[in-house]
Amino acid sequence: MENSNHNEKLVGSLQELLQKNYDAEKGFKQVMQKAESPKLKNWLQKKAVERSGFANEIDQELRTLNAKPRDEGSFAGSAHRVWIDVKTALSSDKDESILEECIRGEKASADEYKDQLESAYVTGSAKTVLTQQRAKVQQTLSAVKRLEDLVD
Repeated sequence: MENSNHNEKLVGSLQELLQKNYDAEKGFKQVMQKAESPKLKNWLQKKAVERSGFANEIDQELRTLNAKPRDEGSFAGSAHRVWIDVKTALSSDKDESILEECIRGEKASADEYKDQLESAYVTGSAKTVLTQQRAKVQQTLSAVKRLEDLVD
C-alpha cells in the first residue's frame, strides 16, 4: 500500500511539472512572436525547444511508471499568457517586458522544481531528470540577466 501511495505522489508531481513545461513552451513561443530583437527571438525559440524536451523526458518517466501523461498545459498558464499579451501591448519596450516575464516565469519554475525535488517521493531516475532540468532553468535565469544587454 505504501509503495502504491509513493507511486501516486510521484506521478502527481511529474504531471504538475509536465503541465508547467507545456505552459513554459507555449509562453516562450508566444513572446518570441512579440520580440523585436532577432537575437532575443532566437534565444526564446531555443528555450521553447528546451522546454519541449523537458516535457518529453517527463512524459517518458510517467510512462515508465505506467501512468498516462497529461497532454496540455494548465488554466493558470493560459491566463498568464493572456496577461503577457496585455502587458506587451501596453509597453513601450516590448523586449524589456518580455525579459521581465521570462525572469518571473523562470523563478517560479525553479521554485516548483525545488519543491518537487525536496519531496521524499521523488526518487530514482525521476529525481535525476528533474535535477538536471532544474539546473538548466537556473542557467536560464542567469542568461536572462545577460540578455538585457541584447535588447538595449
